Amino acid sequence: MARVLPLAEAVEAIVRDGDSVAMEGFTHLIPHAAGHEIIRQSRKHLTLIRMTPDILYDQLIGMGCADRLVFSWGGNPGVGSLYRLRDAVENGWPHRLEVEEHSHAAMANAYEAGAAGLPFAVLRGYIGTDLPKVNPRIKSVTCPYTGEVLATVPAHRPDVAVIHALKADREGNVLLEGILGVQKEAVLAAERALVTVEEVVDDFGPRSLNACILPAWTVSAVAVVPGGAFPSYAQGYYKRFNAFYKEWDGIARERDTFLAWMKENVLTKTPDAFAARVRALQAAE
Repeated sequence: MARVLPLAEAVEAIVRDGDSVAMEGFTHLIPHAAGHEIIRQSRKHLTLIRMTPDILYDQLIGMGCADRLVFSWGGNPGVGSLYRLRDAVENGWPHRLEVEEHSHAAMANAYEAGAAGLPFAVLRGYIGTDLPKVNPRIKSVTCPYTGEVLATVPAHRPDVAVIHALKADREGNVLLEGILGVQKEAVLAAERALVTVEEVVDDFGPRSLNACILPAWTVSAVAVVPGGAFPSYAQGYYKRFNAFYKEWDGIARERDTFLAWMKENVLTKTPDAFAARVRALQAAE
């Protein structure tokens, strides 16, 4: 059964220096609070895996937590670049970042392969693209039945998966609803999994048709962190804080403004303060 722990204890127990870490959530349920705790605990030399690295990964990279990024698209959604990611790749600040770029389809298939315990994923893709020229891990196989040449990518088998979900019950089962990305596959592919949730309940009650329940045996630890996905959103709890995504563009452009913001809003804050900020900003919007 998954342990219910305070966020700081959960990160300390589960995320280690040098780990490969997949922090997933597609627009919805991005695990910002957990990522901030990883930054506060000064984790280093991480390989970050994510289909769509955005603000959270910009922060982790800018604070020197990552040596490598495996991804399929990176940017500030609807706004523009990730300046801390660009600074790391182009200028080596705070240190050089190695990148491994894939397509969305390849990333999703790699998670599915990892969840199934397979060594690699097979897909129809990359035909006529230049990605195989810059990513030597993209290879091909010939189908033994049809002779068709298909692309392959290594399975994602992260040391740790970190996701945010709506609810957990008292046995450690986890409920996801709304727009889902590859959270389920990331958790099943990972050796260890940390899930932050809005609340713990006795019973999940009525569920939508696309609800996904992760059984307790797939989860290492659950941490109750109301507002833990902010500034992304949690269906039925709070909406996406679009203004912050625009604000981040100015914050992250320069190193000094970035470091000052991180010191004020992440390094010296606790999850309780984070939740209070969520409520205040949402009320003011």
